[in-house]
Amino acid sequence: MTLRTVLVAAVLAATLVLPVPAHAWGPLGHRLVAELAWDGMTPQARAEARRLLAGEAEPSLAGIANWADELRAHDPDLGRRSARWHYVNIAPEDGAGNGCRYDPARDCPRGDCVVAAIDAQLAILADHGRPRAARLQALKFVVHFVGDVHQPLHAGRADDRGGNTHQINVDGRGSNLHALWDSGLLAGAGLDEAGWLARLRQSPAPASADAHAAPGGPAAWAEASCRIVESPGFYPPKGSLDPAYAGRWQPVAERQLRLGGQHLAKVLNAALGG
Repeated sequence: MTLRTVLVAAVLAATLVLPVPAHAWGPLGHRLVAELAWDGMTPQARAEARRLLAGEAEPSLAGIANWADELRAHDPDLGRRSARWHYVNIAPEDGAGNGCRYDPARDCPRGDCVVAAIDAQLAILADHGRPRAARLQALKFVVHFVGDVHQPLHAGRADDRGGNTHQINVDGRGSNLHALWDSGLLAGAGLDEAGWLARLRQSPAPASADAHAAPGGPAAWAEASCRIVESPGFYPPKGSLDPAYAGRWQPVAERQLRLGGQHLAKVLNAALGG
């Protein structure tokens, strides 16, 4: 099976099963971010995470990494209330030098976006006086939302719903750019979860000098993701997808997964390791 054949199948599957707006990275990507974060956590933070996760069906960060995407099925009310917490639409360059600059009043009214959600849930998680159930829920949200904000299209444009309405075709089969980034680029490598973890762990960690390795918090991560979206060539022409697209952008997706794990470990160490 060729890389192109695998990519076709992955993009088609993502299009069929993911509602608009699609989930960042898909289940595999979120699990990978969580696993990479665990690698970078301190013993104290790991011990507190294990205490909070005790009793979960899969008591690990990877085991809860997709919980926030499954809320609509098992808690529809919370799913609706948290729907906007998965993304932020940062306006592209508007001629006034405001491209990819996060403005809370413009981009996150009432705190309903991924940047504010990460900050709010981290505050709950870090408060050891809160009930265990509240802190566990906050941990689930944080693990997922930090993954979300590193999927570039979750900090992209409002006018195409984060690439959901940017239609592409792979070997004549319709899909969209968001679905490609959620699952297609990862599935195109033909690796399972263990294979991906080995690959990512062996790759160099993003350096602080990397243009996309934002040293700050959620707002800086969102701005860095937005800059990827606004990079030349990120948006392929509508219609047939050039096979070279995956070769160019898959390394960027891999770097974003590494950064997601790196940043998640940082905030969890601060919130749990006290």
